[in-house]
Amino acid sequence: MTLDNVVGMLVWTGAGAVLLVVLMMVDSLFTRYRDMEEIRNGNVAVTTRFIIKLLAQAYILSRSIMTSDLLSEALFVSIISFLILLVLESLLRIILRSTMNLHLDKGTQDGKIAHALFAGSIHAAGALIIGACL
Repeated sequence: MTLDNVVGMLVWTGAGAVLLVVLMMVDSLFTRYRDMEEIRNGNVAVTTRFIIKLLAQAYILSRSIMTSDLLSEALFVSIISFLILLVLESLLRIILRSTMNLHLDKGTQDGKIAHALFAGSIHAAGALIIGACL
């Protein structure tokens, strides 16, 4: 391993970490609650959903880094994948709410772990599918 490899690894890791923070902040804008406030208050359901979503985004980022020659390309692929997951989750929320009267956001905010796991699993499944496409 050369010094260039170490510097490159630091740059890619730093850029990836910044992107994950930004994506999670954007994601929190689309929930009906304030993620960090709920986590600070000890809401395990919100924390569970947040962690699963973070891991899903990190998986997509790692796959995009593995398949990209350029940092900009890897970050762009991660952003597009995030948008795809956001749309997918929104569509599923609408379908679940209208057909089964299942409100994932409200249940998660109310501390229902089942709702959080369901919402988080949507992200995880989407990340695995998107990761396979990269």
